[in-house]
Amino acid sequence: MNRPSADLLRPRKTPQQARSTATIEAIHTATIQVLLTDGVGRLTTTRVAERAGVSVGTMYQYYPHKQALLFAVVERQLDFIVTAMLAAAKLLKGSDLRTVSDGLATAWLNAKLADVVSSRAIYGIAAEFDLGDLISRSANLIVEAISPLLSSIPDARFSDPDGAAFMLAALLGGTVRVVMEAGSSEEDLKRLRQELPRACFGYLRMAV
Repeated sequence: MNRPSADLLRPRKTPQQARSTATIEAIHTATIQVLLTDGVGRLTTTRVAERAGVSVGTMYQYYPHKQALLFAVVERQLDFIVTAMLAAAKLLKGSDLRTVSDGLATAWLNAKLADVVSSRAIYGIAAEFDLGDLISRSANLIVEAISPLLSSIPDARFSDPDGAAFMLAALLGGTVRVVMEAGSSEEDLKRLRQELPRACFGYLRMAV
């Protein structure tokens, strides 16, 4: 598969005012809607512009082509998850092991399952791009937040908090992705909410 380089995927400009930010929000929402109704193969910048209620010229001010638009949607989802995990790590600092493991699992699930349909649509387009660098940066930010959090737990002492943080992030990300990509039912997602915190606690307890 020929994948566009990172330089070609960057938006032409970044919104600076509230109106521009609202326009970007409308474009991203419209992109998800078109993906869900028409699929990635039939998605065009023209279709998205029509759904968003903006002109094609406005669209091109930000995204020069379809690939840049789709990449922005994927990047936005990753940023949302990173933000949620950094906030959770800050809130949970100094809590006991059970509270930390449950809190991190819940924060991850809340971020990924806030809009299940959209998340699945984004998984479907992620294969269009080489996301190695983007995912690596996001993972590093999450690990850098979780590692000192683990060190702050009063009832556990980790000999390798960085390693434990890395494996915990992998456990969270890999488990949820497998379930989401399988097109799981509401019952499966409910079970995931019950079992993922247990899995995280079990891992952290053994990693001490």
